[in-house]
Amino acid sequence: MDAGICREHLQKLISEESAQLRRLEELLEREHELLLANDVEELDRASVARQECFGALMRIEDERRQLCRMMNVPEGPEGLERLLGWCDPSRGLQRRWADCAELAGRCRALNDRNGALVAARLKKVEGMLEVLTGRAAQSGVYGRRGDYQIPGRSERVLATV
Repeated sequence: MDAGICREHLQKLISEESAQLRRLEELLEREHELLLANDVEELDRASVARQECFGALMRIEDERRQLCRMMNVPEGPEGLERLLGWCDPSRGLQRRWADCAELAGRCRALNDRNGALVAARLKKVEGMLEVLTGRAAQSGVYGRRGDYQIPGRSERVLATV
């Protein structure tokens, strides 16, 4: 493969990845709003869109790895840097790749923020369940018969009408 074709292919992949990361950034911002609003139905729909976006990003990553293998360079960042240095002497793609990496970092931070919010809410729900069931969160162990035992567990049934 000559340098021009390699550059075109990398340019396409970087453009696609950048577009998907911008979409993911929007989806994660929207997800945060939905989490704050406790809109479970919309969160379900938003999670489908987020998963589709992750799928597209994985496909792009696979294509980039295939290109690295085809060009006989390592599949990670080192190989990509070598390819960019070879096929992009003007360094324009390297700047776009750096922008893409920065955008990916912002998406990671947004995803971490949303994950922290979900974890905090889950902890709160677990606390409320502990109050209702009368048992503290303890790690369970297996009993002699192989059944699941929780030390100090009270046998209370909670029914709702």
